[in-house]
Amino acid sequence: MNDIPLIDITALASDDAAARRAVARRIGTACREVGFFAIVGHGVAPAQVAATFAQSARLFAQPTEAKRAMAIDKLGSNRGYVGLGVEALDEKTAADHKEAFNLIWTDGRTRPDNVWPELPDFRETVQAYFDAVLTVGRRLHTAFALDLGLAEDFFADKIDRPLATLRLLHYPMPSSTEPSAQIGAGTHTDYGNVTLLATDGVAGLQVRRRDGVWFDVPALPGAFVCNVGDCLMRWTDDVYVSTPHRVAAPTAERYSIAVFLDPNPDALVSAIPSCVPAGQAPRYAPITANDYLQQRFAATYGKA
Repeated sequence: MNDIPLIDITALASDDAAARRAVARRIGTACREVGFFAIVGHGVAPAQVAATFAQSARLFAQPTEAKRAMAIDKLGSNRGYVGLGVEALDEKTAADHKEAFNLIWTDGRTRPDNVWPELPDFRETVQAYFDAVLTVGRRLHTAFALDLGLAEDFFADKIDRPLATLRLLHYPMPSSTEPSAQIGAGTHTDYGNVTLLATDGVAGLQVRRRDGVWFDVPALPGAFVCNVGDCLMRWTDDVYVSTPHRVAAPTAERYSIAVFLDPNPDALVSAIPSCVPAGQAPRYAPITANDYLQQRFAATYGKA
């Protein structure tokens, strides 16, 4: 496949069970074959998306000192600012040419609060977007459940307190003193269940096919590009595939917004019976989502 399917998910919010199953089949096929799909009919208004991109641009335009005051290594718990060249998602390549700002899902009690920049309307706009996209992500989980032969609400109590992260991303053009071939984001897979990505219309995302060939994901105005993460792949005993992807070296300034919907910390990730061939044992032992994700972070960063 040299492209990813574009799926209208409007029916997932309808009372038409047959229509919901039809959408679920299309999503399930994409999750099995390429691990990526794009969605429209998700219900997040274009104006809301545009307003969030505008706030992101305002944030990254702040002085470096103001951004570093909210640095992720100061705040901990995956919150705050990540500067240019700090991350290398593929340790075999140069550092990523991007900067980012992370917000986590929090109930204000069991998880720390986010730290917000002092920009008018930033918090209200970005939090509203986060909430809206999480609603879409939960709706996608009903499709996963239908496709996998489960009760439609199977995942509901496993993602109502999610280890979810919203990540604002900025890929600036390299300066004349920087290597022009520097990658935007190195080759990686996502760790959780599903990622929902909005872009500003500038292409750059690349996906690796099963045969190792890379293809470009075109700019898809109004759509979210979604991909299966490693945790959902494990949950489905590798029936769904978590596909390596990267962001190419910037040829134009680019912004994107990713929402990573990972399960509740205590959700038990145990092979779904319909995904395990008869007479065979599951590939993986059961594990809580928190333990699994901490293992993955430790392997990548050398610490939990």
